Amino acid sequence: MPANLKPAPSGGARMLAVYGKGGMGKSFFATNLVSKLALLGYRVLQLGCDPKHDSCNALFGGVSLPTLGDVWRAFKEAGREEELQAQDVIFKTRIMGGATVYGCEIGGPEVGRGCGGRGITFGFDLLEKLGLSRWALDYVVMDFLGDVVCGGFATPLSRSLAEEVIILCGNDRQSLYAANNIASAAKYFASMGGRTRLVGLVVNRDDGSGVAARFAERINLPVLASIPLDRTVRELADACKLALGEPRFDAIFERLARQIVARATPPVEMDAVRPLEYREFLSVFGADEPDIVPEGARAEELFGGHAAPAVPVLELELLSRAVGDQPELDPAARRVVTRLLKDLGMYVTEASQDPRKGLTLTVDGHTTICFGDERELDSKVAILAALQKSGEPFRYVDLRRPASPVYR
Repeated sequence: MPANLKPAPSGGARMLAVYGKGGMGKSFFATNLVSKLALLGYRVLQLGCDPKHDSCNALFGGVSLPTLGDVWRAFKEAGREEELQAQDVIFKTRIMGGATVYGCEIGGPEVGRGCGGRGITFGFDLLEKLGLSRWALDYVVMDFLGDVVCGGFATPLSRSLAEEVIILCGNDRQSLYAANNIASAAKYFASMGGRTRLVGLVVNRDDGSGVAARFAERINLPVLASIPLDRTVRELADACKLALGEPRFDAIFERLARQIVARATPPVEMDAVRPLEYREFLSVFGADEPDIVPEGARAEELFGGHAAPAVPVLELELLSRAVGDQPELDPAARRVVTRLLKDLGMYVTEASQDPRKGLTLTVDGHTTICFGDERELDSKVAILAALQKSGEPFRYVDLRRPASPVYR
Protein backbone atom coordinates (compact mmCIF):
# COMPACT_ATOMS: atom_id res chain seq x y z
CA MET A 1 0.00 0.00 0.00
CA PRO A 2 1.35 3.52 -0.75
CA ALA A 3 3.02 5.29 2.13
CA ASN A 4 1.20 7.64 4.48
CA LEU A 5 -2.22 6.10 3.91
CA LYS A 6 -4.40 4.53 6.56
CA PRO A 7 -5.59 0.94 6.08
CA ALA A 8 -8.62 0.36 3.89
CA PRO A 9 -12.00 0.69 5.62
CA SER A 10 -13.21 -2.33 7.56
CA GLY A 11 -16.75 -3.51 8.19
CA GLY A 12 -18.02 -2.86 4.67
CA ALA A 13 -17.21 -0.40 1.92
CA ARG A 14 -17.08 3.30 2.64
CA MET A 15 -19.96 4.82 0.69
CA LEU A 16 -19.45 8.21 -0.99
CA ALA A 17 -22.14 9.97 -3.02
CA VAL A 18 -21.39 12.72 -5.56
CA TYR A 19 -24.33 15.04 -6.20
CA GLY A 20 -24.66 18.07 -8.43
CA LYS A 21 -26.55 19.72 -11.23
CA GLY A 22 -26.75 17.80 -14.49
CA GLY A 23 -23.95 18.71 -16.88
CA MET A 24 -21.56 19.98 -14.19
CA GLY A 25 -19.12 17.11 -14.66
CA LYS A 26 -20.12 14.68 -11.89
CA SER A 27 -19.17 11.68 -13.99
CA PHE A 28 -15.83 13.29 -14.89
CA PHE A 29 -15.15 13.97 -11.22
CA ALA A 30 -16.35 10.58 -9.95
CA THR A 31 -14.39 8.66 -12.59
CA ASN A 32 -11.11 10.42 -11.84
CA LEU A 33 -11.61 10.13 -8.07
CA VAL A 34 -12.40 6.41 -8.39
CA SER A 35 -9.35 5.92 -10.61
CA LYS A 36 -7.08 7.74 -8.18
CA LEU A 37 -8.36 5.69 -5.23
CA ALA A 38 -7.75 2.52 -7.23
CA LEU A 39 -4.23 3.66 -8.15
CA LEU A 40 -3.59 4.22 -4.44
CA GLY A 41 -4.29 0.54 -3.86
CA TYR A 42 -7.99 0.40 -2.94
CA ARG A 43 -10.81 -1.73 -4.31
CA VAL A 44 -13.37 0.72 -5.68
CA LEU A 45 -16.77 0.46 -7.38
CA GLN A 46 -18.22 3.37 -9.35
CA LEU A 47 -22.00 3.24 -9.27
CA GLY A 48 -23.80 5.31 -11.90
CA CYS A 49 -27.15 6.46 -10.50
CA ASP A 50 -28.55 8.47 -13.39
CA PRO A 51 -30.99 7.26 -16.08
CA LYS A 52 -28.53 8.54 -18.73
CA HIS A 53 -26.26 5.65 -17.63
CA ASP A 54 -23.07 7.32 -18.85
CA SER A 55 -21.21 7.61 -15.55
CA CYS A 56 -18.70 4.82 -16.18
CA ASN A 57 -18.04 5.48 -19.88
CA ALA A 58 -14.60 7.05 -19.36
CA LEU A 59 -13.67 4.42 -16.79
CA PHE A 60 -14.22 1.73 -19.43
CA GLY A 61 -12.61 3.59 -22.32
CA GLY A 62 -15.89 4.73 -23.89
CA VAL A 63 -17.84 1.49 -23.43
CA SER A 64 -21.46 2.01 -22.37
CA LEU A 65 -22.18 -0.64 -19.74
CA PRO A 66 -25.38 -2.72 -19.84
CA THR A 67 -27.59 -1.26 -17.13
CA LEU A 68 -28.81 -3.16 -14.12
CA GLY A 69 -32.40 -2.31 -15.02
CA ASP A 70 -32.14 -3.54 -18.61
CA VAL A 71 -30.37 -6.75 -17.60
CA TRP A 72 -32.92 -7.49 -14.88
CA ARG A 73 -35.82 -6.90 -17.30
CA ALA A 74 -34.25 -9.28 -19.83
CA PHE A 75 -33.88 -11.96 -17.16
CA LYS A 76 -37.44 -11.37 -15.96
CA GLU A 77 -38.92 -11.62 -19.45
CA ALA A 78 -37.12 -14.94 -19.82
CA GLY A 79 -38.47 -16.11 -16.44
CA ARG A 80 -34.93 -16.28 -15.07
CA GLU A 81 -34.78 -13.30 -12.68
CA GLU A 82 -33.76 -15.56 -9.79
CA GLU A 83 -30.66 -16.57 -11.79
CA LEU A 84 -29.32 -13.01 -11.99
CA GLN A 85 -25.81 -12.79 -10.52
CA ALA A 86 -23.36 -10.00 -9.73
CA GLN A 87 -21.25 -10.60 -12.83
CA ASP A 88 -24.29 -9.84 -15.00
CA VAL A 89 -24.41 -6.22 -13.79
CA ILE A 90 -21.01 -5.47 -12.18
CA PHE A 91 -18.12 -5.07 -14.61
CA LYS A 92 -14.36 -4.59 -14.19
CA THR A 93 -11.54 -3.04 -16.15
CA ARG A 94 -7.88 -2.07 -15.73
CA ILE A 95 -6.71 1.53 -15.88
CA MET A 96 -3.36 3.20 -16.45
CA GLY A 97 -0.79 1.24 -14.42
CA GLY A 98 -2.97 -1.85 -14.25
CA ALA A 99 -5.20 -1.01 -11.27
CA THR A 100 -8.53 -2.83 -11.37
CA VAL A 101 -11.72 -0.80 -10.98
CA TYR A 102 -15.35 -1.93 -10.91
CA GLY A 103 -18.35 -0.23 -12.49
CA CYS A 104 -22.13 -0.53 -12.55
CA GLU A 105 -24.87 1.55 -14.16
CA ILE A 106 -28.25 1.33 -12.47
CA GLY A 107 -29.95 3.01 -15.43
CA GLY A 108 -33.64 3.75 -15.54
CA PRO A 109 -36.70 3.81 -17.78
CA GLU A 110 -36.67 4.98 -21.36
CA VAL A 111 -37.19 8.72 -21.74
CA GLY A 112 -40.77 9.68 -20.88
CA ARG A 113 -41.74 6.12 -19.94
CA GLY A 114 -41.39 5.98 -16.18
CA CYS A 115 -39.98 7.40 -12.98
CA GLY A 116 -36.18 7.48 -12.75
CA GLY A 117 -36.33 7.75 -8.96
CA ARG A 118 -38.21 4.46 -8.67
CA GLY A 119 -35.58 2.84 -10.86
CA ILE A 120 -32.88 3.99 -8.45
CA THR A 121 -34.62 2.59 -5.36
CA PHE A 122 -35.24 -0.70 -7.17
CA GLY A 123 -31.61 -0.81 -8.24
CA PHE A 124 -30.32 -0.42 -4.70
CA ASP A 125 -32.68 -3.13 -3.48
CA LEU A 126 -31.43 -5.52 -6.16
CA LEU A 127 -27.77 -4.73 -5.45
CA GLU A 128 -28.34 -5.45 -1.79
CA LYS A 129 -29.89 -8.81 -2.68
CA LEU A 130 -26.74 -9.52 -4.67
CA GLY A 131 -24.66 -8.80 -1.56
CA LEU A 132 -23.46 -5.19 -2.00
CA SER A 133 -22.95 -4.57 1.73
CA ARG A 134 -20.88 -7.78 2.02
CA TRP A 135 -18.60 -7.35 -1.00
CA ALA A 136 -14.88 -6.96 -0.23
CA LEU A 137 -14.74 -3.38 -1.49
CA ASP A 138 -13.03 -0.43 0.16
CA TYR A 139 -15.07 2.33 -1.49
CA VAL A 140 -18.30 2.70 -3.44
CA VAL A 141 -18.54 6.06 -5.21
CA MET A 142 -22.09 6.85 -6.32
CA ASP A 143 -22.63 9.35 -9.14
CA PHE A 144 -26.04 10.92 -8.57
CA LEU A 145 -28.27 13.32 -10.45
CA GLY A 146 -28.83 16.39 -8.30
CA ASP A 147 -31.16 18.75 -10.16
CA VAL A 148 -34.15 17.25 -8.35
CA VAL A 149 -33.64 15.57 -4.99
CA CYS A 150 -36.80 13.45 -5.16
CA GLY A 151 -37.43 10.33 -3.13
CA GLY A 152 -35.57 8.00 -5.50
CA PHE A 153 -32.56 10.19 -6.17
CA ALA A 154 -32.33 11.03 -2.46
CA THR A 155 -32.02 7.32 -1.59
CA PRO A 156 -28.45 7.59 -0.21
CA LEU A 157 -29.63 10.43 2.04
CA SER A 158 -32.98 9.06 3.16
CA ARG A 159 -31.67 5.55 3.87
CA SER A 160 -28.24 6.67 5.14
CA LEU A 161 -26.66 4.47 2.45
CA ALA A 162 -24.00 7.10 1.81
CA GLU A 163 -21.63 7.83 4.64
CA GLU A 164 -20.55 11.09 3.01
CA VAL A 165 -21.80 13.40 0.25
CA ILE A 166 -19.67 15.61 -1.98
CA ILE A 167 -21.53 18.32 -3.89
CA LEU A 168 -20.10 19.26 -7.28
CA CYS A 169 -20.85 22.77 -8.50
CA GLY A 170 -19.53 25.65 -10.57
CA ASN A 171 -19.62 29.39 -10.08
CA ASP A 172 -22.94 29.74 -11.91
CA ARG A 173 -26.29 30.34 -10.26
CA GLN A 174 -28.03 27.20 -11.53
CA SER A 175 -25.45 24.75 -10.20
CA LEU A 176 -25.28 26.58 -6.86
CA TYR A 177 -29.09 26.58 -6.66
CA ALA A 178 -28.96 22.77 -7.04
CA ALA A 179 -26.18 22.62 -4.44
CA ASN A 180 -28.31 24.61 -2.01
CA ASN A 181 -31.22 22.18 -2.50
CA ILE A 182 -28.95 19.16 -2.01
CA ALA A 183 -27.57 20.65 1.20
CA SER A 184 -31.13 21.29 2.38
CA ALA A 185 -32.15 17.68 1.71
CA ALA A 186 -29.07 16.32 3.47
CA LYS A 187 -29.67 18.55 6.50
CA TYR A 188 -33.33 17.47 6.65
CA PHE A 189 -32.54 13.76 6.69
CA ALA A 190 -29.75 14.33 9.24
CA SER A 191 -32.24 16.12 11.49
CA MET A 192 -34.52 13.06 11.22
CA GLY A 193 -31.76 10.82 12.57
CA GLY A 194 -29.96 10.03 9.32
CA ARG A 195 -26.24 9.29 9.48
CA THR A 196 -25.19 10.76 6.13
CA ARG A 197 -23.05 13.88 6.38
CA LEU A 198 -21.91 16.46 3.88
CA VAL A 199 -18.16 16.60 3.26
CA GLY A 200 -18.11 19.82 1.24
CA LEU A 201 -18.16 21.34 -2.23
CA VAL A 202 -15.91 20.70 -5.21
CA VAL A 203 -15.84 23.54 -7.73
CA ASN A 204 -15.52 22.19 -11.26
CA ARG A 205 -14.53 24.30 -14.30
CA ASP A 206 -13.48 27.01 -11.88
CA ASP A 207 -13.19 30.34 -13.70
CA GLY A 208 -11.65 32.09 -10.72
CA SER A 209 -14.65 34.32 -10.00
CA GLY A 210 -14.96 33.09 -6.39
CA VAL A 211 -18.76 32.93 -6.41
CA ALA A 212 -18.90 29.29 -5.26
CA ALA A 213 -16.44 30.06 -2.46
CA ARG A 214 -18.70 32.89 -1.23
CA PHE A 215 -21.70 30.57 -1.36
CA ALA A 216 -19.81 27.84 0.53
CA GLU A 217 -18.88 30.30 3.28
CA ARG A 218 -22.50 31.41 3.63
CA ILE A 219 -23.84 27.87 4.11
CA ASN A 220 -20.91 26.71 6.28
CA LEU A 221 -19.41 24.11 3.95
CA PRO A 222 -15.74 23.87 2.95
CA VAL A 223 -14.49 23.91 -0.63
CA LEU A 224 -12.57 20.64 -0.92
CA ALA A 225 -11.00 21.31 -4.31
CA SER A 226 -11.20 23.68 -7.24
CA ILE A 227 -10.76 22.05 -10.64
CA PRO A 228 -9.79 24.75 -13.15
CA LEU A 229 -11.48 25.32 -16.47
CA ASP A 230 -9.18 23.72 -19.03
CA ARG A 231 -9.83 23.03 -22.68
CA THR A 232 -7.41 20.09 -22.88
CA VAL A 233 -9.06 18.30 -19.98
CA ARG A 234 -12.52 19.08 -21.37
CA GLU A 235 -11.49 17.39 -24.60
CA LEU A 236 -10.15 14.39 -22.68
CA ALA A 237 -13.48 14.08 -20.82
CA ASP A 238 -15.46 14.35 -24.06
CA ALA A 239 -13.27 11.59 -25.54
CA CYS A 240 -13.99 9.35 -22.51
CA LYS A 241 -10.43 9.57 -21.22
CA LEU A 242 -9.09 10.17 -17.72
CA ALA A 243 -7.68 13.55 -16.72
CA LEU A 244 -5.02 11.95 -14.51
CA GLY A 245 -2.57 11.96 -17.38
CA GLU A 246 -2.32 15.74 -16.96
CA PRO A 247 0.07 16.37 -14.01
CA ARG A 248 -1.81 19.41 -12.68
CA PHE A 249 -5.10 17.51 -12.54
CA ASP A 250 -3.48 14.34 -11.24
CA ALA A 251 -2.16 16.41 -8.31
CA ILE A 252 -5.66 17.75 -7.53
CA PHE A 253 -7.21 14.28 -7.40
CA GLU A 254 -4.20 12.85 -5.54
CA ARG A 255 -4.55 15.44 -2.79
CA LEU A 256 -8.32 15.01 -2.47
CA ALA A 257 -8.19 11.20 -2.55
CA ARG A 258 -5.57 11.13 0.18
CA GLN A 259 -7.64 13.54 2.30
CA ILE A 260 -10.69 11.31 1.91
CA VAL A 261 -8.75 8.15 2.76
CA ALA A 262 -7.22 9.77 5.84
CA ARG A 263 -10.53 11.45 6.80
CA ALA A 264 -8.58 14.69 6.78
CA THR A 265 -11.13 16.90 5.02
CA PRO A 266 -12.28 19.93 7.04
CA PRO A 267 -14.84 18.88 9.68
CA VAL A 268 -18.50 19.57 8.95
CA GLU A 269 -21.15 19.70 11.65
CA MET A 270 -24.53 19.02 10.06
CA ASP A 271 -26.26 21.19 12.68
CA ALA A 272 -24.15 24.11 11.50
CA VAL A 273 -24.91 23.67 7.78
CA ARG A 274 -27.21 26.53 6.79
CA PRO A 275 -28.93 26.22 3.40
CA LEU A 276 -30.01 29.62 2.14
CA GLU A 277 -33.52 30.95 1.71
CA TYR A 278 -34.24 32.27 -1.78
CA ARG A 279 -33.62 35.92 -0.91
CA GLU A 280 -30.34 35.04 0.80
CA PHE A 281 -29.34 32.90 -2.16
CA LEU A 282 -29.91 35.77 -4.61
CA SER A 283 -27.78 38.06 -2.47
CA VAL A 284 -24.74 35.83 -3.18
CA PHE A 285 -24.99 37.09 -6.76
CA GLY A 286 -25.73 40.68 -5.81
CA ALA A 287 -29.39 40.27 -6.77
CA ASP A 288 -32.56 40.98 -4.80
CA GLU A 289 -36.13 39.71 -5.08
CA PRO A 290 -38.56 42.67 -5.26
CA ASP A 291 -41.12 42.62 -2.46
CA ILE A 292 -44.12 42.62 -4.78
CA VAL A 293 -46.74 40.21 -6.07
CA PRO A 294 -47.14 40.50 -9.86
CA GLU A 295 -50.58 41.37 -11.20
CA GLY A 296 -52.60 38.32 -12.18
CA ALA A 297 -53.73 37.80 -15.77
CA ARG A 298 -57.53 37.75 -16.04
CA ALA A 299 -59.24 34.92 -17.92
CA GLU A 300 -60.88 37.36 -20.35
CA GLU A 301 -57.46 38.69 -21.29
CA LEU A 302 -56.06 35.21 -21.84
CA PHE A 303 -59.02 34.34 -24.07
CA GLY A 304 -58.44 37.43 -26.21
CA GLY A 305 -61.34 39.46 -24.83
CA HIS A 306 -63.88 36.66 -25.11
CA ALA A 307 -65.83 35.32 -22.15
CA ALA A 308 -64.07 32.52 -20.36
CA PRO A 309 -65.71 29.11 -20.94
CA ALA A 310 -66.77 26.93 -18.07
CA VAL A 311 -63.83 25.29 -16.35
CA PRO A 312 -63.77 21.60 -17.31
CA VAL A 313 -63.34 18.89 -14.73
CA LEU A 314 -59.91 17.38 -15.23
CA GLU A 315 -59.64 13.63 -14.73
CA LEU A 316 -56.03 12.53 -14.38
CA GLU A 317 -57.02 8.87 -13.99
CA LEU A 318 -54.36 8.29 -11.35
CA LEU A 319 -56.55 5.82 -9.53
CA SER A 320 -57.32 3.75 -12.59
CA ARG A 321 -53.64 3.73 -13.56
CA ALA A 322 -52.65 2.65 -10.06
CA VAL A 323 -54.79 -0.45 -10.17
CA GLY A 324 -55.55 -0.88 -13.85
CA ASP A 325 -52.31 -2.71 -14.59
CA GLN A 326 -53.35 -5.50 -12.24
CA PRO A 327 -56.69 -6.84 -13.51
CA GLU A 328 -56.32 -9.93 -11.33
CA LEU A 329 -56.99 -7.89 -8.17
CA ASP A 330 -60.21 -8.82 -6.46
CA PRO A 331 -62.58 -5.99 -5.41
CA ALA A 332 -61.34 -5.98 -1.79
CA ALA A 333 -57.70 -5.67 -2.83
CA ARG A 334 -58.62 -3.00 -5.35
CA ARG A 335 -60.29 -0.98 -2.57
CA VAL A 336 -57.15 -1.22 -0.45
CA VAL A 337 -54.85 -0.14 -3.30
CA THR A 338 -57.14 2.77 -4.18
CA ARG A 339 -57.37 3.87 -0.56
CA LEU A 340 -53.59 3.91 -0.11
CA LEU A 341 -53.14 6.07 -3.19
CA LYS A 342 -56.03 8.42 -2.46
CA ASP A 343 -55.37 8.97 1.26
CA LEU A 344 -51.60 8.50 1.56
CA GLY A 345 -50.17 8.99 -1.91
CA MET A 346 -48.73 5.46 -1.81
CA TYR A 347 -48.37 4.02 -5.30
CA VAL A 348 -48.73 0.22 -5.24
CA THR A 349 -46.45 -1.32 -7.86
CA GLU A 350 -47.17 -4.97 -7.02
CA ALA A 351 -49.99 -6.76 -5.24
CA SER A 352 -50.38 -10.46 -4.54
CA GLN A 353 -52.28 -12.83 -2.29
CA ASP A 354 -49.99 -14.83 -0.04
CA PRO A 355 -51.50 -17.97 1.53
CA ARG A 356 -50.07 -17.09 4.95
CA LYS A 357 -49.88 -13.30 4.88
CA GLY A 358 -52.96 -12.47 2.86
CA LEU A 359 -52.74 -9.34 0.71
CA THR A 360 -49.07 -8.36 0.25
CA LEU A 361 -48.25 -5.04 -1.38
CA THR A 362 -45.10 -3.44 -2.77
CA VAL A 363 -45.21 0.36 -2.60
CA ASP A 364 -43.10 2.53 -4.93
CA GLY A 365 -41.05 -0.52 -5.87
CA HIS A 366 -39.26 -0.93 -2.55
CA THR A 367 -41.55 -0.98 0.53
CA THR A 368 -43.33 -4.23 1.42
CA ILE A 369 -46.64 -4.10 3.32
CA CYS A 370 -48.20 -7.31 4.63
CA PHE A 371 -51.73 -5.99 4.71
CA GLY A 372 -53.58 -9.18 5.53
CA ASP A 373 -57.24 -8.73 4.66
CA GLU A 374 -59.54 -5.73 4.27
CA ARG A 375 -60.84 -5.86 7.84
CA GLU A 376 -59.92 -2.91 10.08
CA LEU A 377 -58.97 -0.96 6.97
CA ASP A 378 -59.28 2.44 8.71
CA SER A 379 -56.93 1.37 11.50
CA LYS A 380 -54.36 0.05 9.07
CA VAL A 381 -54.43 3.22 7.00
CA ALA A 382 -54.09 5.29 10.20
CA ILE A 383 -50.97 3.30 11.20
CA LEU A 384 -49.37 3.93 7.80
CA ALA A 385 -50.27 7.62 8.02
CA ALA A 386 -48.63 7.85 11.44
CA LEU A 387 -45.48 6.18 10.10
CA GLN A 388 -45.35 8.67 7.23
CA LYS A 389 -45.69 11.65 9.56
CA SER A 390 -43.09 10.32 12.00
CA GLY A 391 -40.34 10.55 9.40
CA GLU A 392 -39.07 7.13 10.47
CA PRO A 393 -37.60 5.24 7.51
CA PHE A 394 -39.25 1.88 6.94
CA ARG A 395 -39.00 -0.84 4.35
CA TYR A 396 -41.35 -3.49 5.75
CA VAL A 397 -44.66 -3.16 7.59
CA ASP A 398 -46.82 -6.00 8.95
CA LEU A 399 -50.40 -4.84 9.51
CA ARG A 400 -52.08 -8.21 9.85
CA ARG A 401 -52.68 -7.45 13.52
CA PRO A 402 -53.31 -3.70 13.76
CA ALA A 403 -53.20 -3.80 17.55
CA SER A 404 -49.53 -4.80 17.36
CA PRO A 405 -48.08 -3.63 14.03
CA VAL A 406 -44.47 -4.42 13.15
CA TYR A 407 -42.20 -2.35 10.96
CA ARG A 408 -38.51 -2.12 10.18
